[in-house]
Amino acid sequence: MKALLLAASLVVPSVAAAHEIGTTDVHVTIHRDDTWSAVIRTGPESLLNKLEAAAAQPRSRDLDASALRAALEPRLSALARQIDLRFDDERTSPATLSILQLEVPPDIMEPAFIVVSATGAVPGGATHLTWSYSLAYSTYALRLDASDEPRSITVWLDGDSASTPLPLDGRAPPTRPEIVDQYLRLGFLHILPQGLDHVLFVLGLCLLTTAIGPLLVQVTAFTLAHSLTLGLTMYGLVSLSPRVVEPLIAASIVYVAIENVVARRLTPWRLAVVFAFGLLHGLGFADVLKDLGLPAGEFIPALVSFNVGIEFAQLAVIAAAFLGGAVWYRRRPWYRTRVVVPASALIALTGMLWTVQRVAAP
Repeated sequence: MKALLLAASLVVPSVAAAHEIGTTDVHVTIHRDDTWSAVIRTGPESLLNKLEAAAAQPRSRDLDASALRAALEPRLSALARQIDLRFDDERTSPATLSILQLEVPPDIMEPAFIVVSATGAVPGGATHLTWSYSLAYSTYALRLDASDEPRSITVWLDGDSASTPLPLDGRAPPTRPEIVDQYLRLGFLHILPQGLDHVLFVLGLCLLTTAIGPLLVQVTAFTLAHSLTLGLTMYGLVSLSPRVVEPLIAASIVYVAIENVVARRLTPWRLAVVFAFGLLHGLGFADVLKDLGLPAGEFIPALVSFNVGIEFAQLAVIAAAFLGGAVWYRRRPWYRTRVVVPASALIALTGMLWTVQRVAAP
């Protein structure tokens, strides 16, 4: 049990909710007076920690809103140097930054956030903009607006990668293939590597039976269910608070893992439970997709692509579980006692810790 507790402590994140995509977003506006402004929204503690790490300083922990603001204010000039904004391939001088808002809600299910404003000048005659932000470690949205144009461009960037050159007049929205590609990757990334709770649930499905047919039946039931609630929620037909959904998702992990320990074969009841839990996971996927947003006029392609990306990630988890051991050792007499039971116990323990953490959140 001590070994299980130690292992669980390594995989349980400090925040109960496991949805990372969308914690940072950037909105750049080109103004008529040849100036630009950017609004960067991100997590305040993670931003401070990245700046501290870049300066080889110890990382701060558990600061309240006022302490975070006091620590970040003197580091705004360092933050400005992490923004690489180029007009027609020419880098601009460091922007002027200020903190517009910083909130640390008492409810840990509500994310803390900081909103930073950056401003600068647009060189005369510039036609394109390129943006990169070296303190982003995961996928985030960059939106570009021209103040005198009704249309905007939204692109998704991976970490510190630079955007493609974007026209300053805002008249070139992403094509449908680009949107499909963006949302496929976002769906995949939501599971791998950023959806540990969903990964553990799928691994739990893999452990009870190593036969391909029964496993595919479970995965199909789960896929149909979460696709249903994902679509219904995004169309506004179903709604359930994350304060209810997130603890139940954690509880679903516990149930599946415990059943792996007490049951030796797949039952019809298991399929019904997996379908019901799939409905919950679909609500969780929808909460993330709401934060990401869906492009106007391309709602269905983006929604379908996001869901397909999730399926690709689930198949990758299943393939890794099989190729990592099940396909080689599943017929060994010790496979259940040495692999299925210990792994399920660890998954159940992790799910229990998440459930308690999410329920206890104020």
